[in-house]
Amino acid sequence: AMGVNMEVARFFKTDFEQNGSMERVVLFLNLANDPTIERIITPRLALTTAEYLAYEKELHVLVIMTDMSAYADSLREVSAAREEVPGRRSYPGYLYTDLSTIYERAGRVHGKNGSITQIPILSMPNDDIT
Repeated sequence: AMGVNMEVARFFKTDFEQNGSMERVVLFLNLANDPTIERIITPRLALTTAEYLAYEKELHVLVIMTDMSAYADSLREVSAAREEVPGRRSYPGYLYTDLSTIYERAGRVHGKNGSITQIPILSMPNDDIT
C-alpha cells in the first residue's frame, strides 16, 4: 500500500489477521507521511519479493498495489523537484514508461511453476468516476 493513512494501514493489517492470512502475506506499507522516494521504490520492492517467491519458491503470488495514484503523484513531485519538463497534468513525460516497467513484471516465466498476478488500484481525485 502506497501513500495511505494510518487508518487504512491498520485496516489491512487487522483484516489479514482476522481472516488468518497474515502468515501468508508480505505487506509493504508506505504511509502518506513517509518520504516520497519510499513511495516510488515500494512497488519495485514488492515485485522483487514476488519474483523471488514465484520463480525461486514456485508459488503463485498475488500483488495488490494500492494506491497507484499516490505513486504517480510521487513521480510528479520528484520530477518537479528535478525541474524536468512536465507532460500532461504536470506528470513527467516518462510516467507511462515507468508504469509499464512495473506492470510488465506480472506473468509467468518459461520453465518455472510459479506466477505473479497484479491488481493495481487507482483512486480517482474527488471520487470522480466520469
